[in-house]
Amino acid sequence: MDLHGRTAVITGASSGIGLACAEQLAQAGVNVTLGARRTDLLNAAAARIRAAGGRAEAVTMDVTREEDVERLVARARDVFGGLDIMICNAGFGYYGTVEGTPGEVMRRMMDVNFMGTFYGARAALPIFRAQQHGHLIFVSSIAGRRGVAQMSGYSATKAAQAVFAESLRTEFAGSAIHISTVFPVSTETEFRMAMDRDYGHTVEGLGPSQSMAHVAESILACIRRPHPEVYPYALSRGLTVMNALAPAFTDRFVRRYGRRRKTHA
Repeated sequence: MDLHGRTAVITGASSGIGLACAEQLAQAGVNVTLGARRTDLLNAAAARIRAAGGRAEAVTMDVTREEDVERLVARARDVFGGLDIMICNAGFGYYGTVEGTPGEVMRRMMDVNFMGTFYGARAALPIFRAQQHGHLIFVSSIAGRRGVAQMSGYSATKAAQAVFAESLRTEFAGSAIHISTVFPVSTETEFRMAMDRDYGHTVEGLGPSQSMAHVAESILACIRRPHPEVYPYALSRGLTVMNALAPAFTDRFVRRYGRRRKTHA
């Protein structure tokens, strides 16, 4: 895809991977519409992009409200005249056993991580169908391909994104409507800080990590040349193969290199 002059909508775009995507897409000549809940960070991000010569709009919204997602997409079309790329990125996590995970937290994770993605697809796909092209991108997690100990709820929501994308890919196979799922490993974003702020704990461990910029670069490359699945940390693709061939061994492997809960006083 020739990116110059295209229009992208990004959820969870006030920080982290979403913001890194917005910045890199804008540098490539894409008109970006940023959606998130934190108005101050969102407006500051859009202002920085415009100051650097890009075109950006900011919309305060909540991905758990379908009308907000529709309003976000409508703003992009009103301001920039279309929609070519929809990046469903908003998400959060919780670390704990099943019995230690409050039901309301699990419901919120499902609402944000999966329903926010579902609403993004519902808003974008009618437009893509009408124009017969477009690219829908879900930012999942490697935990969506191989569950992680004590992050069962989070892993389940991310797996839901992945299977949702597989179904849509089958539906649009052979067309110019592309569906891609991104599976980052641990990324240095506000993910852990948000967990600490909201729930009083975070996680640490031995597993691999990557930068926000690297994930955004991988997404940009996928937009230019669409792929069904993107593994920004290339070796993590092997984990999915190992899990299919030797699930019991992979259980022990993941447990050994998994995350640990860290509670702050």
